[in-house]
Amino acid sequence: MFFASDNGGPAHPRVMEALIAANDGYTSGYGAEALAEEVRGELRRIFEAPEAAVYLVPTGTAANALILATLGNPWDAIFCTAMAHINEDECNAPEFYSGGAKLVTVPDERAKMRPEALRAAILEHERRGVHGAQRGPVSITQVTEKGTVHTLDEIAALTDTAKAFGLPVHLDGARFANAQVALGCSAAEMTWKAGIDAVSFGGTKNGCLGVEACIFFDPAHGAEFELRRKRGAHLFSKHRLLSAQMQGYLAGDLWLELAAAANSACALLTAGLAEVPEVDMPWGAEANMIFFTAPRSLHRRLQEGGARYYVMDGDPAAGAADERLTGRLVCDWSIGAAGVDRFLALL
Repeated sequence: MFFASDNGGPAHPRVMEALIAANDGYTSGYGAEALAEEVRGELRRIFEAPEAAVYLVPTGTAANALILATLGNPWDAIFCTAMAHINEDECNAPEFYSGGAKLVTVPDERAKMRPEALRAAILEHERRGVHGAQRGPVSITQVTEKGTVHTLDEIAALTDTAKAFGLPVHLDGARFANAQVALGCSAAEMTWKAGIDAVSFGGTKNGCLGVEACIFFDPAHGAEFELRRKRGAHLFSKHRLLSAQMQGYLAGDLWLELAAAANSACALLTAGLAEVPEVDMPWGAEANMIFFTAPRSLHRRLQEGGARYYVMDGDPAAGAADERLTGRLVCDWSIGAAGVDRFLALL
């Protein structure tokens, strides 16, 4: 009953098999291996972007920070929501890798950025000439850190707002596959067709050991990104270990299959929680993550019964039994109906 994070689940056997198969003999490194070109071609096919520049890195933080550094300048403002992973959970990596760019948080609704709020935030910048931060990239999180999903129209409205000021837009897609399955769209529709310039395409949270793809739909960004990746110590010498993971992940649309399994488990979990009078779900569940509020006594019972998840605003073990606390549940591909049923039985 592990619902703490989709990072905590196992890698899928087919990803492991691809890794073992690639671990044979000798090949070029640093992304020059034939397998890397195969992966680049497959990602270009999936995104319907034959000219896209595609690179692999081992972590989502590296993907986000290096992409934003490539799209912006040290003197820029990077616009994101307060709950964005780049703002809350990456230890100032975007500022570090960009050489000093400033993160500017845009007010959100259910963790989703809104075009009117983005426009207001952009207008606040570049008013003081050389004395203030200049307008820079916009970063959208999909799935958001509250488990909500921007619709295609919402993404397009945000990119239209950014493009009115000539600003590039990055999509943090750590849970890209979960969002795509939830929307029932194509990868292209959720990215460049909606105005996205670059995407962090996640694999780690959805069945890989540790690999993310950095995709620029304008290949002109490629040369700079390559230098930033190397200078930032994220160019693997045994690069085939990244390529093999991504190959196994993409083969036969495994990435979509795993996301569908995680989303389905979350839907079962949501339906079960909805039947418990003590439970409220303030933001609903649109992909594979759900937040719920319940009395401390219920959280304590769940965790003492073996459920593993984060309680965001208090200690389940200490305090008034009737105080309401917020829990976060995240389903990975492996939890399945059996894991959900065990959790619900504790309720």
